[in-house]
Amino acid sequence: MFSEIFFDRMKQMLGEEWDAYQRAMEEPPKKGVRLNTLKADKETLQRTLPFPLNQTPFSPLSFSAPDDFHPGRHPLHHAGAFYSQEPSASSAVTVLDPQPGEKILDVCAAPGGKSTQIAALLQGKGLLWSNEVVRSRCQVLLSNMERMGVRNAVISQAPVPLLAEKLSGFFDRVLVDAPCSGEGMFRKNDRALLEWSPEHVTACADRQVQILLSAAECVREDGVLVYSTCTFSKEENEGAVRRFLQQRPDFVQEDTGVSFGRPDFDTGLGRRIFPMDGGEGHYVVRLRRVSPAADGPAPFLIRKTKGTERKLGEDFLQETLRDVPKGMMDRLFMQKDKLLLLPDFLPDLGGLPVLRAGVEVGQIRKDRLLPAHGFYMACRPQELRHVLAYPWDSPLIPHFLHGEAVPWDQKGFAAVAIEGVTVGFGKGDGHMLKNHYPKGLRLPAAVL
Repeated sequence: MFSEIFFDRMKQMLGEEWDAYQRAMEEPPKKGVRLNTLKADKETLQRTLPFPLNQTPFSPLSFSAPDDFHPGRHPLHHAGAFYSQEPSASSAVTVLDPQPGEKILDVCAAPGGKSTQIAALLQGKGLLWSNEVVRSRCQVLLSNMERMGVRNAVISQAPVPLLAEKLSGFFDRVLVDAPCSGEGMFRKNDRALLEWSPEHVTACADRQVQILLSAAECVREDGVLVYSTCTFSKEENEGAVRRFLQQRPDFVQEDTGVSFGRPDFDTGLGRRIFPMDGGEGHYVVRLRRVSPAADGPAPFLIRKTKGTERKLGEDFLQETLRDVPKGMMDRLFMQKDKLLLLPDFLPDLGGLPVLRAGVEVGQIRKDRLLPAHGFYMACRPQELRHVLAYPWDSPLIPHFLHGEAVPWDQKGFAAVAIEGVTVGFGKGDGHMLKNHYPKGLRLPAAVL
């Protein structure tokens, strides 16, 4: 049986710690939440979540959650104040260490846990490029980035070699959280254990090396490449890194700068996390490029929106925002019938399958602009002129999230906020606020 082969491999790997691993595997999977500082602060979570915030060692934004916590039932989850994430899954971005103003590439980004963590650390400054080759997963990524209020991102569905060709030498930091055999997730997914095989491990390792080789082309000189997996196998972890470095000696491995988990089995510079280390199962290593890189792509030339579309966009921003930041109007861009607000540092997008660049402001329909949910989600209430504010335990919140109209004594578009966190918007008629919460996100009636 394949699972017996897996356990034999783990016994050999862990030696005297095998019994501790077995005991840990009998415990419930770890649960956690990660604060989204783009939309909320720690005090907001402390005030509203039904458990104390105990920080995990894997990220200052990550907190343990009890087994009986159901994030989808909490209104601040829908508002994007936090992301539901197993604590040790935040370790790779901690090692990546994004800094505001940098250009960051997340190569295998869906469903968005690591990309939204990167976005929170960038604090709206710089550029985040989040890529996912599987289209269905790319849509999930886009939805999560929108919920978490990310303004400065590009979402693409590109094969990694195409990114290497078009975005060579462009990024300060690149994250490869590679598809793997998922051995670290067996405590959460019994079926994954039954489907495991040595052949699958080998195939994953081969694919990981190829992804790394392509992703490396996107790193600038002296830039950082972080490789991570959620598996235990040496072939996919230390072995994949050794194979990569043999082919790219212009990259050097450096210390991760963290103390969680334990040193890897090769150089000791990478980190491994086992269930007995307080997480599920992860491996992370940090590499630096020491060779010159290509000049990178040309900048994206924004064709300034003119005429009716531009006026509609300018009027909406001036009516909606308390203060329109300098240069914002110049980043308005029409894509078919949608008006976008493009991020800074955008490279030439020619030949790249981009699903979204920046934030959708709204859809142009004849002589009017219908605002987009994503625009409001990317704004904090204090930035907006018109806000309908609720405490987190208001009985009207489930009704709004179900798509119902709620009382509002003003006219025009207004954001809806929960504890100072925007969750959606609607249009008032002087008595009620007509709901514009997207149908695909609405809570079922059974939750009311």
